[in-house]
Amino acid sequence: MTTTPDLDLPARRRRNARLIAALTQLIGACAEAAGTVYRPIAAAPPGQEGVEVDLLPCLQVSLSAAPLLDMARAEDDARWPAAVARERAAAGRTFAARCALAAAGEVFEPDGPLGPHGQAAAMELASAGEDVAARWRHDPQEAVALVQELVASGEFTEDEVLDDAVDSAVLIGLLMLQEVRTASDPSAAAELCLHAVPHIALAVTLASADLD
Repeated sequence: MTTTPDLDLPARRRRNARLIAALTQLIGACAEAAGTVYRPIAAAPPGQEGVEVDLLPCLQVSLSAAPLLDMARAEDDARWPAAVARERAAAGRTFAARCALAAAGEVFEPDGPLGPHGQAAAMELASAGEDVAARWRHDPQEAVALVQELVASGEFTEDEVLDDAVDSAVLIGLLMLQEVRTASDPSAAAELCLHAVPHIALAVTLASADLD
């Protein structure tokens, strides 16, 4: 029996299903952690000056977020091995194209495992993803137009750009959650949990986006 085309070419929402589920779980955890700080304050009598709150949930979210998302990505890859192989092959072609462009433009970076042109090519993809994520926050149609422009150049695939946009949004959220560990007080920690939510929600949108 042959595999159906839909299973051969999963939509991004299916390809990234475990990641999307983990991101939505993280949004809920951030809100709940902030609630453990705010609820006792709201319940305290108006004249009470000191209110005991539980900071542990905020710290748990901060520490568990990155491993949760890493595990989800690995599970998605394990569920779709054919898609992973196809993505790697496409990434190899576009990476070679970006390396060639970097060489032609004499773009050099310090020595590293990818070599000077390889580092420049990798940085170019990361920059493209960051630009798409930034534009998507304010004007999704403008972000889609940018993705299409980048893909038309032959140096990127749609999935590459969108995946790096996901990474950009996730990174900002994780950096905010990391700051929870050094927050000056429980309210500041709760606020950081909530400030991370819009970036994590944007990552969900980008992980689900299919532009076809």
